Amino acid sequence: MIATVWAASAALGGCVGLILGLTGAGGAIMAVPLLVFGLHLQVAQAAPIALLAVGLSAALGAALGLRKGLVRYRAAGFMAVTGIIVSPLGLWAARRLPNAPLAIIFAGVLGLVAWRMWNQGARPAAAAQARRVPPCQLNASTGRLRWTAPCARALTGTGAIAGFLSGLLGVGGGFVIVPALRRSTDLPMQAIVGTSLAVIALVSASGVAAAAAGGHLDWGIAAPFTASAVLGMLAGRAVADRFAPRRLQQCFALFAAAVAVAMLAKGAMALIAAA
Repeated sequence: MIATVWAASAALGGCVGLILGLTGAGGAIMAVPLLVFGLHLQVAQAAPIALLAVGLSAALGAALGLRKGLVRYRAAGFMAVTGIIVSPLGLWAARRLPNAPLAIIFAGVLGLVAWRMWNQGARPAAAAQARRVPPCQLNASTGRLRWTAPCARALTGTGAIAGFLSGLLGVGGGFVIVPALRRSTDLPMQAIVGTSLAVIALVSASGVAAAAAGGHLDWGIAAPFTASAVLGMLAGRAVADRFAPRRLQQCFALFAAAVAVAMLAKGAMALIAAA
């Protein structure tokens, strides 16, 4: 029985890692649904396991970004501190909300991610987006962000939302951080992704530590799931260049939308049964 659970967990982790490697940070949101449907876990049980896999994968990506000088570590640290402060609130809420409402909330978040990914895949690569002047701007002479009150507010809000969702649903928050940094900064996309991964790694580490300290992390499932997720991510990154990015995003969006509908149906049926 234990061997079967380990094998199933490893297989699911490999799928998550492969999706993550092929599609980018947003693919990590599939960890919780696969654990829910594949191992019949509650959302609150699956969340810390997913967070461990997401955090470790993000840490590897952030380390590579740091070596290349892509991570804005001050902005990442600022958002991470905010997220770490707020993350326990999400964990607290996840432990007190019934599984059905949590599944419905997760379905809504996953549906939003699917919609964004589809739009990104459908938009021509050369399409330029007109943007207003962002609150966080690079100083041309130093190459660093200018720290102003509007910039601090924007980064604080981003970190708080990412931290709460991290604790509540076990998601890394890249789908929140990346669009927020695109709106609030004039950083190049590679720096945005690298900075986002650093925030995800730091916030996830705090959430995993809190869950482990509270005895809410099942290491028998988490260990093989995380190890396979990292291997799957590396495999996905190795072959990602062979596929058109826009088509990958659209395929992921359709898959995520289908899973969101399944999560919504599962939550709705549980609510009806409890009524």
